[in-house]
This record gives sequence, structure tokens and C-alpha cells, in this order.
Amino acid sequence: MTIQDAIQEYDNFRQRTRQTDSLRVIDDPLLRRIGEKADALGLECYVVGGYVRDIILERPSKDIDVVVVDNSQSPTPGIRLAQALAKDLGRSTHVSIFRNFGTAQLKWHGQEVEFVGARRESYQHNSRKPIVEDGTLDDDLHRRDFTINALAFCLNTTRYGEFIDLFEGLLDLEDGIIATPLDPDITFSDDPLRMMRCIRFATQLRFQIEEETQEALARNADRIKIISQERITDELNKIMMTAAPSIGFIELSRCGLLPIILPEVAALEGVETRNGRAHKDNFYHTLEVLDNICKEQETPLFLRWAALLHDIGKPRSKRWDNLAGWTFHNHNYIGQKMVAPLFRRMKLPVDERMAYVETLVGLHMRPIAIADEEVTDSAVRRLLFEAGENIDDLMRLCEADITSKNREKKHRFLQNFQLVRKKLIDLQARDNYRTWHNPISGEEIMQIFSLKPCREIGILKQAVKDAIWDSVIPNDHDAAFQFMLEKAAEMNLIPANN
Repeated sequence: MTIQDAIQEYDNFRQRTRQTDSLRVIDDPLLRRIGEKADALGLECYVVGGYVRDIILERPSKDIDVVVVDNSQSPTPGIRLAQALAKDLGRSTHVSIFRNFGTAQLKWHGQEVEFVGARRESYQHNSRKPIVEDGTLDDDLHRRDFTINALAFCLNTTRYGEFIDLFEGLLDLEDGIIATPLDPDITFSDDPLRMMRCIRFATQLRFQIEEETQEALARNADRIKIISQERITDELNKIMMTAAPSIGFIELSRCGLLPIILPEVAALEGVETRNGRAHKDNFYHTLEVLDNICKEQETPLFLRWAALLHDIGKPRSKRWDNLAGWTFHNHNYIGQKMVAPLFRRMKLPVDERMAYVETLVGLHMRPIAIADEEVTDSAVRRLLFEAGENIDDLMRLCEADITSKNREKKHRFLQNFQLVRKKLIDLQARDNYRTWHNPISGEEIMQIFSLKPCREIGILKQAVKDAIWDSVIPNDHDAAFQFMLEKAAEMNLIPANN
């Protein structure tokens, strides 16, 4: 079978009309040149892994991995092929050599190809770093993580396009299944990061995890602890950037990985009932909010993180009230304080992106409270000032947070949000509150009243701010200064020059 046959078989299964894009990819001039140079050097070479999978699935794929086999068993055949090819391709080619790993990366006219010699791997229980030896193509395909990533096709001229599928990966592509080529317990125990990759592929491709593979995930979940946090977070971010991240988080919960890597989110799961009254399952509510926010393909990563974390304060704030039932008072502020420790532990950026998530988590109840009551200028001004440049994303999060199954209630909230949005637009045009600063500074108050830092300064600044937001005084320095003097007199503060 050739790779063209594999594509045709997959298309026949899907009962679609063939487009020629994939065939043009296979006949790419660079791939042809690689095969010709391999022939000249007496080497075998194959495109393997995700690139082959994505050709068949008609998904975009930038990474081309080429496995090089030298039957004379001379060292680093991948590096030799990359260097020889670069000489032929000329000055527009750039090659990076990684001798410790026996790999080379070639860049040519926007294309990137990674070359590596065929190898076999063995693992020790306390490390995911393999012991690597030279091997055959079969050895190399046996070490792959999933059957759908163990596909290959030959680049040598006389065998160009010959399709290699040792583990029926094409059938798994047709059936939408994630399965390991070998015993899944060995696959996951050897390299526990593959558990995160398994769930990530299931989420990206909307595939089902095969039953034995699923059971092995649960048995080996604790092994994830030997993986660096950076690698776990990288896979988690890839899950977050899919069209429906909820798929991944349900799988993470199902196999027991979620309580290990994100206990704050895992703690949301479950429903408690007392006196016949239950609260909603905040885990599944959170996933619905997350999927809502991801309906736009370009939703930024950290807006997705804000959606995932917006209710993490609920388990700590949950209380039972005999009249009101279950309450979660101040869960937004509690959750806001939980963001920084979580970001540090997860090795997420501790910078303005973390502050952005903190702001959205802390404020996500405010637009809902405004929309549930009369939408006043004062309330919207306060919201606009506190959210600043993040106001549009905050409104998106709050609209995504309306997951009520009561259609009338949901419609009412969304209509009220439109009123809040209209008021925001009007106030921004009139007052420019996105970049609002208090016209009276603490330094000015200290100078006027000869004060050192003290609580009275904060009281006066807050009084001025409230007066402006409540439209008691206009938003300018002269009016604010006069109001501040009147407020200071009530507090028995006398200007120093009097």
C-alpha cells in the first residue's frame, strides 16, 4: 500500500470527495529532494508520526519528522543526511545540529524538517529519559506513543510513498480511537507525559480513548509526578487551546490526573444535598463556561484560563444557610487570591497575564450583579474603572457564565448584559473611564495637610472617587479639590497654610 492508497481508503471510509491538497503535500519538492539525497548516501528515510497522520486527516501540519536508517550502522545518519542536503539546497538553507541527541533540524523556504536516526529505547522506572540505541525502522515505530502516530511512508525514490502501518493505525484513524502500539501500562509507565498527550490528542481530534488505554491511564496516573511541571503545563495549554477543552478535563478527571495536576479545579466536582436542596455541580458548570468562551477560535489562552478558574473559590466559600440553602459568598475574591499560588506552582507566567486572570476572576460577579438590578451610571463607572482595559473580556466571561437551563432566566440576563454593554459604550465615549485616574493624589493630600502616610489619606481619596463615580461632582481636578477640602473639614483636617 502507498500513502496515496491510505488516504483513499480513509476517504472511502468517510465517504467524502477527494481534494488534491494532501497529494500535493506528498509530492512536495523538498520531500523528493530528501529521498534523492538519501539514495545518493545509501540511506533509507521515512516521514513518520504526526505529519503522516495529519496528511490523512487533512489537518494542517508544519512539523515534518524524518527517520533515517543506515544499514551499515554508522553513527548519526540523520545528521549526515541533513548536512548533505543543506549543501545541495544552497544558502537559503539553515541547519541546526544537536549531537547529544543525534538529531538535526533543517529550515528551507519556510519549511522545517527534523532528521533523526532510527532508534530503540528502554526506560528506568524513576525517569522518563530513555536509554537510546541505534535501531531499525520497526524499532523506531515500536517506541511511538500511539498507533495513529506510528504511521510512516518512504521517501527513497524507488519506494516513494510506500505506506508503513505496523499497528493498524489507519483503522484507528477511521474509527476515531486513541490506542497505544504496545502494552499501555508500559507505554505510560515508561514516559508518563504520554498520558497528557493521550488526552490532548483525544481532545484535539475528538477521538475516543480505547478501553484498555483508558484503564491504564487510571492505573498509572500517579506516575505523572516524575514529569516536570513545565511539560505538564505545556500539554495542558494545548488542551486549553482546543475548540472544546471540556473533553480533556473530563478525561483528566476520569482517569485521576486532574486532582494531581489541578486540585483546585478537581475540588469543584460533586454535588452535596441537605434538607432536599442541592447545589449545581460546579465542575461541569465551569467546563460549560470554558467551552462557551472558546466558541470563538481566536479566544486568547489566558481568557480561557480565567474561565477555567473563575469559580475555584467556591469549595472554600461553600456554606449552608437554613433559609437560603447553599451559598458561595465572596467566592470570586477567594478565587482571585488563589490564582497567584496556582500560577507559580504550574509555572505559568507570573506577570501581567497572571494579573489579568486575577482581575477577571475577582470581578466576574460584578456585571451579573449589575445586570440583575437597575443598570446605573454609578455602578457601571465603578466596574469600568476596576476592569480597565479588560472590560470587554470580562463581559465575554460573564456572558459565558450564564449557563442556566431556565431559558427565560437566561434570556433576561443576556438582555440585561446588553444594557450594561450599551451603558459601557456611552460612558467610555463620554468619560474615558478605561484610563481613569483619581484627580487627587495621595502626595497632594499629604502636602496640603502636612501628613505622613496614614489612613486619613485613603479615606479622602476614596471619598473623591465615590463622589465622581456617583456623579456628585464632575470628573475634574478643581471640583475634586474643593470636595476633598470639604470632606477634610468634616474630619477636622486643616490645611497647613491656614
